[in-house]
Amino acid sequence: MSFSETIYEAILNGDMGTCEQATRQALAAGTPAGEVLNEAMIPAMAEVGRLFESNEYYVPELLIAARAMKAGLAILKPELVATGVKPKGKVVVGTVKGDLHDIGKNLVAIMVEGAGYEVIDLGVDVAPEQYVRTAIERGAQVIGLSALLTTTMPSMKATVEALQESGLHGPIKVMVGGAPVTQQYADEIGADGYARDAAGAARLVQLLVD
Repeated sequence: MSFSETIYEAILNGDMGTCEQATRQALAAGTPAGEVLNEAMIPAMAEVGRLFESNEYYVPELLIAARAMKAGLAILKPELVATGVKPKGKVVVGTVKGDLHDIGKNLVAIMVEGAGYEVIDLGVDVAPEQYVRTAIERGAQVIGLSALLTTTMPSMKATVEALQESGLHGPIKVMVGGAPVTQQYADEIGADGYARDAAGAARLVQLLVD
């Protein structure tokens, strides 16, 4: 089994130790860091997302797979930086103003990072202006908004409006998600996309950035 295959299987199985070991071995053998990322880690997390969507994996499996991926990625990152390999794009995520729930947002951050993007996680209770300011300062292409409470959903609309007022809605896209959020609501507030779950959010980022 090749290093890439070993890393791929280790992520699927949530085997952090094997993922770390195989990543170190791959680099020691001269495998480019970008190759390890693009041929093993990103495909593995894409498969984890597929299994999650088909109800073959649940949140615990997703989390341990992500833990293994992050462990390997931590070893790769210095090499990626040194060789000039850049993330596919940058995504700002957070739970909207007034909402303190973060499980869904955390899962989205995991899947988006696993798809090869840099994630800037603002946490919970994030004001519209903070999303927009951070996206502009960090050069992000996408803002991801999460809400679990219907009472906080208007903050999503306020964030879209704040981005429009900045003149950068277009170059910077907005995606929304969360239990009470629907495609219809996304359309009503002028968001660029809606994702039902974390795996869908990772695919949506790829569509919005590409």
